Amino acid sequence: MNTTPLTPQPDTSLDKEAGAGSRALTGGYARFATALAIAISLYAVYSNALANTQEFYRNTTFLTGILLLGFILFPFSSKHATAKFNRWDYLFIALTLISYGYFYFNYLDLHVVRKSLPNTTDYLMAALGIGVLFEAARRTTGLFIPSLATFAIIYALFGQYFMGIFGHSGFSVERLLYRLFMTSEGIFGITLSTAATAIAVFILFGAFLSVSGATQLFNDLALAMAGRRRGGPAQVAVISSALTGSLSGSAVANVATTGTFTIPLMKSIGLTPRFAGAVEATASTGGMIMPPIMGAAAFIMAGFLGISYTTIVIAAIVPALLYYAALIIAIDLEAKKQGLKGISKENIPQVKAVLKARGLLLLPLFIVIGALLLGKTPIYAGFLGIVAIIVASWLTPDSAVRMTPRKIAEALNEAARGSIQVTIACAAIGVIICVVTMTGIGSTLAFNIVSMTDNTLWMILLVVMLVCIVLSMGLPSTALYIVVAVTVSPILIKAGVMPLAAHFFVFWFGALSNITPPVALASYTAASIARADPMQTSWEAVRLALPGFIIPFILVYNPMLLMQGEAVNVLSVIHMVATALVGIYALSIASANFWLMKAHWLERVLFTCAAILLIKPGMMTDLGGLALIITAGTIHLLRFRQRAAAPGESA
Repeated sequence: MNTTPLTPQPDTSLDKEAGAGSRALTGGYARFATALAIAISLYAVYSNALANTQEFYRNTTFLTGILLLGFILFPFSSKHATAKFNRWDYLFIALTLISYGYFYFNYLDLHVVRKSLPNTTDYLMAALGIGVLFEAARRTTGLFIPSLATFAIIYALFGQYFMGIFGHSGFSVERLLYRLFMTSEGIFGITLSTAATAIAVFILFGAFLSVSGATQLFNDLALAMAGRRRGGPAQVAVISSALTGSLSGSAVANVATTGTFTIPLMKSIGLTPRFAGAVEATASTGGMIMPPIMGAAAFIMAGFLGISYTTIVIAAIVPALLYYAALIIAIDLEAKKQGLKGISKENIPQVKAVLKARGLLLLPLFIVIGALLLGKTPIYAGFLGIVAIIVASWLTPDSAVRMTPRKIAEALNEAARGSIQVTIACAAIGVIICVVTMTGIGSTLAFNIVSMTDNTLWMILLVVMLVCIVLSMGLPSTALYIVVAVTVSPILIKAGVMPLAAHFFVFWFGALSNITPPVALASYTAASIARADPMQTSWEAVRLALPGFIIPFILVYNPMLLMQGEAVNVLSVIHMVATALVGIYALSIASANFWLMKAHWLERVLFTCAAILLIKPGMMTDLGGLALIITAGTIHLLRFRQRAAAPGESA
């Protein structure tokens, strides 16, 4: 069977989010940008695999290169988005080289010779470096991150003027500049270190996999496995977005990559443009919580919690599968509701043919996962995966996927461009982390919110859910996790939630901000491809993902689903997964307003209450939830049979 896709192969750009405002350079400018991007990727390989580079020098060199590339590719404003540089670009390129170059060459003098006693020039260069970073963040990520970081600096300097629980004694400009720029607590802290190491390596891995043609393999496999099912193209969107999103980790990039293929397919079988866009947006958002990469948040989370990356990946497996199970159930109910069928057999490639043509490209994924499970570091596993991609591409019968020198250069170029946004966001958010640590505001907020809610867990969870969605709106995947992890997760931990469950909870709702109005970037991107109303598409996505909104609550009350703790056993996990799936199915019926036929309002209420009861573990809540489901199901079945038996009525 021919495995040629039904639509043209989608764009495989690694990170559409990062390139949303970039400009198309030409001539010498384009060649210089490409050369710089390849050099940055090669340095990431050198510093992480071939040399024992001191952390400060590695971080400074990598960040400097990314800042320069950011100023080259992202214009000062929309009216300056020309194919050539202007005075603002040259100015900030020069200021980047001056400020970061100064500390690169004077680091030993400051910390060894002068014993960490800065002079006036040090403070001036630190202020300049922070300003340059904020401008780069504004260009590449928008106003939110630099505005939040600027507010953090104001809060640190003028804490004595803030009222109530927010007040503190304040810090001098000199002390703040020293902590932010001359130590490993601020800009050059854990988030930038993670971006320059594990994240950079896995972005490289994703770029090599994408350039080799694995994205097309994922689409063809999804089409072969699910194309003939009821609402098949929508199921294809779920599977391909899960596979692609597990690598890119960007909801917007995932939509832009797989949506050009899946959305037209969904519309071709009769799904409305709004629903098609919503399916793709919801499925792509799940890629942020799908191991092994999880939008690079897994690496940052491991650093924050002081646990291994492998632990994070294992913990994410069950929640991610529950999310996609909820989405598949919702799609199936909608397809049944509309009486839709799948794609005809002759238009679907065969699994055997797809695997024969490009199946070896799946091998690097298994190698990476296997290396992680064997206890190897993410950096080791990532580089092993890159080597496996090159080898597998030359062993694959399809010569079009072979990683030639030109394709390797293309992958290096794409990786550096895809690293711009995440690296600059990680560096800028280091300012917020440093201020939170210096002022202790995180612990203060946690204590007061827990006190105000009388330590009532469900109330705290609802407050934190709303805060996470609001704080994360419009932010890229890694940045949104860092923001909510630093500012909100201490509240849950103070309330007694297991730290890993707390971090999963805040990251999950941060990710769901991609489909939640009013700033739903994934939904808006999908709507533009589907030619649907953006706001209607966003609300449709929320409705589809509604069962997924209860999964974080289930994790808090059932931390065993994260596969952590000595009490974890197979039977307990199976029981909790089963009750979670039953609850998800019940909420899906209530959300879709359909099971065998249109649901009655009482049935919807009963199904919703059952789902809520099944969130919390325990014999009484489980039995209560099942009793409500049996009651609602019985009522629905009786109505369905009565309608089917009525003369002239059709079920």
